[in-house]
This record gives sequence, C-alpha cells and structure tokens, in this order.
Amino acid sequence: MLNHITIMGRLTRDPELRRTSSGIAVASFTLAVDRDFGSREGGERETDFIDCVAWRQTGEFVSKYFAKGRMAVVSGRLQIRNWTDKEGNKRRTAEVVADNVYFGDSKRDDQGSNASYGGNTYGGNSYGNSYGGNSYGNSGSNYGGYSAPAAPASDFAMLEDDDAQLPF
Repeated sequence: MLNHITIMGRLTRDPELRRTSSGIAVASFTLAVDRDFGSREGGERETDFIDCVAWRQTGEFVSKYFAKGRMAVVSGRLQIRNWTDKEGNKRRTAEVVADNVYFGDSKRDDQGSNASYGGNTYGGNSYGNSYGGNSYGNSGSNYGGYSAPAAPASDFAMLEDDDAQLPF
C-alpha cells in the first residue's frame, strides 16, 4: 500500500507547538493550498485549507522557522482520525502527518513584505526556494527542483581527481 502526499501552500496562522505528557513535541498548522484549476463558472481558483501535524524534531523546526504567511512544502502521509466532540458526536478529520517540511519561498522574497520572520538565517544557511530550482545556501547541487543544504565550511575538503581518495 502507498500513502504519500506532498503539498505546497502558505501557513494560515503561526504553528502551535505542544508537548505530549511524555515530552514529545508536536506542532499543528494549516496550509492554504491553491487548486491548479479554476471553477467552471468564473475561472477563479479555489483554495483548500489542509491541517498538518509534525512530530518531534520536525515539529520543533516548523515552530521555530515558520510563521503565518510563509510558503511551505510538506511531504508526509494522509491520516484520518476519529474523535468525539464535547456534545458526544462522533467526528472524522483528515490531516497530513508531516515527515519533511521544506521552505517554499526564500527569505529574500519576504524582504519587501509586511511579514517578519525575526531575522533568522536558518542555521547559518540562506535557504532559497526549495521547490523551484533555487539552491540552498552555496550548494551547487540541485536534484530535480529540490536542493541539498550546503555543508558547513569545516566539513568541506577538496578531493583530487584521482579515485584513491574516494571513500567507496
């Protein structure tokens, strides 16, 4: 069986970080995701509001670096939860359980907007658009639209052209 979903949209509010009774971090947030097509009548595109949940380090990452209005790319699985409301009615809700969350816009894109993200540089790298071919930091690697983060300068060592130095 396969259950994998990837969505891209803007956060409708700041992520809410909570902890379970055992101390595990869980962040919940909602993405506004535009449909690729418009309605038949007016041609206007509709927007879906999709609930997302990120656990542990991913949840802490989302709560630290994402805010309302920020573009995010979420990769994970779709989960249906059954629950009972305060009146005793049985309810169902669908949500994306995030395995990975990427920046969908660059910090540079936000310079002229009203949104402020606290001046973070995201761990020392200037993360670019992770979904359109721009690379993260100074890494020249670009894998099909996604880019690998640049390695810290202390971990970088030039290799000669001979195969003797290769680790494999």
